[in-house]
Amino acid sequence: MTLRPGLHAEVEFTVTDADTAAAVGSGDVPVLATPRLIALAEAATVAAVSAGLDAGQTSVGTLVRLEHLRASAVGSTVRVRAELVDVDGRQLRFDITATDAGQIIGRGEVVRAVVDRQRFLGRLG
Repeated sequence: MTLRPGLHAEVEFTVTDADTAAAVGSGDVPVLATPRLIALAEAATVAAVSAGLDAGQTSVGTLVRLEHLRASAVGSTVRVRAELVDVDGRQLRFDITATDAGQIIGRGEVVRAVVDRQRFLGRLG
């Protein structure tokens, strides 16, 4: 495993009707749903570290703290950047920034844990 602070990734996403609070049940307005923003933040964290994991390893989310500060309309392009800021053994902490048209719409942190994929899945049964 070769993970170090400074690794980062960005995901870009165009908001569709299926991504709205009304569509996912987290509200009744036609704007980007907070659960979708969280999913984008997690996708960015996965992308940031995927190349640094050893064969057979993956990472799983353990904590999300996210402030959703501004609404994004259908058709908006949202960019979510995740930067790895701390590696503590198997625990990875990321800073998250989400923007829409240059405006910050969300910020927070995501914590993930590096696990052995087969061992992790074997515990489910």
